[in-house]
Amino acid sequence: MSTFADLLKYLKIYRRYLGRRMYLIFGLTVATAVAQVFGITLLLPLLRASQSGGDPEDMGWAEQILHDLLTWMGIADSMVAILAFIAVTFVAKGALQFAKGGYQGYLQAQLLRELKTKLFDAYSGMDYRYYIRQNAGHFINVINQQVNRFFASFNNFIGFTTQAVNTAGYFAGAFFVAWRFALMAMGVGAVILFLFKYLNAYVRRLSRKRSEEMSTLNKLLVQSLQAFKYVVSTGQTKHLREGVVDSVNRLTSYIFRQRAAGAFTSALKEPVSVLLIVSLIAIQVAVFNDPIAPIFVALLLFHRGMQAVISVQSGWQSTMDRIGSVEMVDDEFETVLANQEANGRQPVGDLHDGIELRNVHYAYNEEDGDVLSDINISIPANTTVALVGESGAGKSTLVDLLTLMLKPRTGAVEIDGVPHDEVDLAAWRDQIGYVSQETVVFDDTVANNISLWQGEIEEDPELRERVIHAAERAHADHFIRDLPNGYHTVVGDRGVRLSGGQRQRLFVARELFKQPNLLLLDEATSDLDTASEQHIQDSIDALKGETTVVIIAHRLSTVKNADQVYVLDEGRVIEAGTYEELRMREDGQFREMVDMQSL
Repeated sequence: MSTFADLLKYLKIYRRYLGRRMYLIFGLTVATAVAQVFGITLLLPLLRASQSGGDPEDMGWAEQILHDLLTWMGIADSMVAILAFIAVTFVAKGALQFAKGGYQGYLQAQLLRELKTKLFDAYSGMDYRYYIRQNAGHFINVINQQVNRFFASFNNFIGFTTQAVNTAGYFAGAFFVAWRFALMAMGVGAVILFLFKYLNAYVRRLSRKRSEEMSTLNKLLVQSLQAFKYVVSTGQTKHLREGVVDSVNRLTSYIFRQRAAGAFTSALKEPVSVLLIVSLIAIQVAVFNDPIAPIFVALLLFHRGMQAVISVQSGWQSTMDRIGSVEMVDDEFETVLANQEANGRQPVGDLHDGIELRNVHYAYNEEDGDVLSDINISIPANTTVALVGESGAGKSTLVDLLTLMLKPRTGAVEIDGVPHDEVDLAAWRDQIGYVSQETVVFDDTVANNISLWQGEIEEDPELRERVIHAAERAHADHFIRDLPNGYHTVVGDRGVRLSGGQRQRLFVARELFKQPNLLLLDEATSDLDTASEQHIQDSIDALKGETTVVIIAHRLSTVKNADQVYVLDEGRVIEAGTYEELRMREDGQFREMVDMQSL
C-alpha cells in the first residue's frame, strides 16, 4: 500500500472517532505555516532597506511583490517598521500555534474518552459465546495498552501532518524567492522520502508484531497472577516463566528495532541537510550567478525545509511505530460490534407467570452435538425449582439459558409468555440475582461489594440498614464486623483477603441485597461450613412463595424444600417431581443419588 493510501486510511480511522472537527486542526496548521514562511520572506525587503542605495530594478519578481505590499502599507523604506511588521507576523504565528496546540490537546482527550467508553460499551454488549472464545488478557491489552497507544498515535499523526505542511510551506517560499534553487531542493527531498519508504514498511510490520505480542504477554501475566497461589505453592513458576520470558524477549526485540530505526532517521537529519545545502548553494552561485540576497533567504527556507523533510519521515515513522495499535483497536471494534448480543424490544415487568422452556436444544458447537436436548421445564413464579445431576449434565448451561446469556439452538425460552428473542434483555436481567460457582468479589470495601456502589453507608442510613440486613441473612454480618475496618474493609483482588466461605457469603449477601424476582443459586453453599450453609438455607427457604428460586446443587439436602426437582443426565431431563416423590421412586437415578449421600 502506498504512503498516500495509508495516510487516507488512517485519516478515516481517526475521523471515525472524532468526526469532522478534526479538520480544524489542519486549518490551524496551514495558517501557522503560512505566517511563518511569510515572516521569513520579509527578510528580503529588510535586506533591501538596509542597502539604501539598492536599485529597485534589480529586484526579482518575488521581492518586487513584497516591496509593493510594504509600499502600499507605507513602510517599504523603514527598517524599524519592517522589523516591527516581522515581529507582529511571528507573534500572530505564535498565537496560531498556541491555538493549534490547545485544540490538539482537546482532540486527544476526546479521542481517549471516545475509545475507552465506546470499547467498554461494545465489550459490555458482546455476545457471551464470542466472549468465551477469547481470553481476558486480550481484552485488557486492547482496552488499556492498545487504546493508550492509539491515543498517542494521534499526536504522532498530527505531528507528521504538521511537518508535511511546514515542508510544503518552506519549499513554496523558497520557490517564490529562488525557483531554481527550490526545484533542486524539492527533487532531493522527494528522493529522500522515496528511499525511506522501505524503512517505513519495516517499522509498520514491527508495530503490528509488537501489538500482537503485547496481547500474548498480557494473557500470560493475567493468568499467572490469577493463579498466583497455586503456581507458587506447587513450584510451577519456572514453567510459566519460560513462556513469559520468551514473550518479553520477542517484545523487547521489536521495540529495540523500532528505536534503532528511529535513531537512524534522526542521525541523518543534520548531515544530509548540511551537505545538500552546501552543494546546492555552490551550484546556485557558480553556475547560475544569482544574487546573494535571495539565495540567503532561500537558504534559510531550504534549511528549514530539509529539516522538515526529515521530520516528516520521523513523524511518519513514529506514527508507524504505533499503527499496529490503531489497526488492532479498529479491528477489535469491528469484530466486537459484529458479535453484539441480539436484543428484543418487548419489556418484561416483574415476573408474575413464570418461565417455560419448550423443546429446547442447545449446542456450543453444532458439529460437537447438543449439550442440552429436548428440554421441557416449567418454573412458575414464586416457586423454588431444583436442578440436580452429575457434573457435565448441563445444569449450568441451562441456567445460562434462563439469564438469556445463551439462546436456544431450537425451541424457546418464554418469560411470562414472551419468547426469548423478543425479550428486552436489560429489563429481564435487572430482575435476576445470580450466585455462580465462581465467586465474584471486587477489590473494594465490603459495603460496596454488597451494594455495588449505590452510595456511602455512612451518609445514607437507609442504605446502611439494607446492606447490614442482607449480610445478616447471608450469615456474613458477624465475620464482617470482625474485619479490621468492618464494612469499610477492602477485601483485595477477587476477595483474596477473605476465606473461600467468607467470599461466598459476601456474594450471597449482594444478591439478597438486590431483592431479585428470580434468584439463581449455582452451588451457592458449596464452600460453606455446615452452620453457614444451614443459615443460608434458612434464608432461601424464607423466600419461598415470595421469590422465584432456581437451585443447582450436588448436595441434595439443600433441595429438600423445593417445589419441583428436575434430574438431568447428559443434557436431558430424565426425572421430575418433588423431593419425596423422586426419593421414593424405585430404580430412579435421584433415589440412587440420595442413597449415595446417605440422606
